[in-house]
Amino acid sequence: MYGLLMVEPLYYTIPAVVALVVIFGYNGAPLWLWTILVLGILAGFAAPVPLIIGVAVLLLLFVAVPLRRVIVTANLMKMLKEMGILPSISKTERIAIDAGTVWVDKELFSGKPDFKRMMSEAYPELTDDERAFIDGPVNEICSLTNDWEAFCTHDLPEEVWEKLKAYKFFGMIIPKSYGGLEFSALANSTVVTKLASRSMPLAVNVMVPNSLGPAELLIHYGTEKQKDYYLPRLADGREIPCFALTEPTAGSDAGAISASGLVFKDDDGELKIRMNWQKRYISLAAVS
Repeated sequence: MYGLLMVEPLYYTIPAVVALVVIFGYNGAPLWLWTILVLGILAGFAAPVPLIIGVAVLLLLFVAVPLRRVIVTANLMKMLKEMGILPSISKTERIAIDAGTVWVDKELFSGKPDFKRMMSEAYPELTDDERAFIDGPVNEICSLTNDWEAFCTHDLPEEVWEKLKAYKFFGMIIPKSYGGLEFSALANSTVVTKLASRSMPLAVNVMVPNSLGPAELLIHYGTEKQKDYYLPRLADGREIPCFALTEPTAGSDAGAISASGLVFKDDDGELKIRMNWQKRYISLAAVS
């Protein structure tokens, strides 16, 4: 009988504790609520007083932010630095971290997004020309591309390449005054997203010239002579740019590359640049 009396409370208590843990976890309960729950469980199961006090002190170190920063975080970071565990942040990464602000991405990464606020944002919309391009040329290119064949042949059909040039897929960000489409960032993203739903190689081939190519740099920093010559040729596909970033000792961190260039005047008086580099992967090198 005594054994049954001891088992019966546990029969109800354990499921209740599990339910509370699930509810707390699902709703992202703050640490102070978890502290109360843990101490309540220990007290409810008649844990020794020294154990309860020890757990309470330990949890207090994490609940009280000033104590946590001074006692836990500071000493932990010091130990990690002395052990050389923490990776170093390059100049490029530091610039990226310090640049810009947060938008709805803050809500998405919070773990508990405010969908009402997200839906109330003033999002951009596609123009009539941009929507017509997606409903027309983009759909046509998708219908002409077979993803399996692209992977097997390591290339797109010649007809697809010709239509990508004819419809100015490579000039989406180039101003109309230079022969481009002058699409918004939203349209650029929407086009690439639609193409990716059909074939990833197709999407990448369109994405690279519009995001990693020299067009935007030329628009902002090029001379008028450079703009007049290169931008129309980039817009209609006469020139397809490639992207040479990664090196044997550097990945996608531009600050870690060892490539160098020397600007000089040649014997004919022309300003030129002498490059010294070794690359590992060059996007679109085969067709540029």
